[in-house]
Amino acid sequence: MSLAVAIQMDPIERIDIAGDSTFALAREGQARGHKLLYYGPRDLTMRDETIIARVRTLKVRDVKGDHFTLGEASVYELANSDVVLMRQDPPFDMAYITATHLLERIHPKTLVVNDPFHVRNAPEKLFVTQFKGLMPPTLITTDREEIRAFRKEHSDIVLKPLYGNGGAGVFRLTQADENLNALLEMFTQFYREPVVVQRYVPEVRKGDKRIILVDGEPCGAINRVPAVGEARSNLHVGGRAEAVDLSARDRAICAAIGPELKARGLIFTGIDVIGDYLTEINVTSPTGIQELKRFGGADAAALIWDAIERRVGKT
Repeated sequence: MSLAVAIQMDPIERIDIAGDSTFALAREGQARGHKLLYYGPRDLTMRDETIIARVRTLKVRDVKGDHFTLGEASVYELANSDVVLMRQDPPFDMAYITATHLLERIHPKTLVVNDPFHVRNAPEKLFVTQFKGLMPPTLITTDREEIRAFRKEHSDIVLKPLYGNGGAGVFRLTQADENLNALLEMFTQFYREPVVVQRYVPEVRKGDKRIILVDGEPCGAINRVPAVGEARSNLHVGGRAEAVDLSARDRAICAAIGPELKARGLIFTGIDVIGDYLTEINVTSPTGIQELKRFGGADAAALIWDAIERRVGKT
């Protein structure tokens, strides 16, 4: 099966090929004989009722600093492709939401991964709240009195933007911390949305587990351990990746959410688990598949393509 695959992603010249999941997916797709087309979110257009993009043919290779070749740009009707990988990074803003509306016009005749309707309706920090009993105590609000009362109850809290990503804007605040009011003023200035407040989970010092699910089934995990003096475990802010096995609790969490992920067409998801708690379900542009393979885990890129090819074969 040779497929025409359009990849909507951030500038390819800026990616880190040793860790970028989109690059791993492109490399695996190319190895399977699929034709790759590259374009950015700003190259996406709706002309009357037709969704088009200014695309370039793409070849990738594992050579740092020389990892891709692009062909000449041409206007291409995306409905003529078999698959579109929607892989640009958040923020999950109106531009991102608009892209989901446009790609929804061609899905499922052209398979969009992940399903744009359900990406739009499953923002990471809100979608997770649908699964009772899996999260730490959580507050989503703009009400400062509610936030103060929540901190008084739990003493040690984490404050983060509702639609943030990559650990940006995440703060830990103990009961004695005097910065709460200043932080809320800053959040009000920079964000219009509510903030997320959660009870701090001290097990994060042992790591924040990223579990990768393919078509609702867990295929492995890596542990991301925060650097000394850092509350965040994200790899790009100094977190250290290490091999880890799935615990019984991890598998119970995956069993609880997996059928819903599959039903929604969320083929590639990454969930974050700290201790016994699920904190996020990442559906927009999940990462971690290269680290998983590097530490001896499953080849998630191959499993994702297996799932894509099964779905395309059914249409």
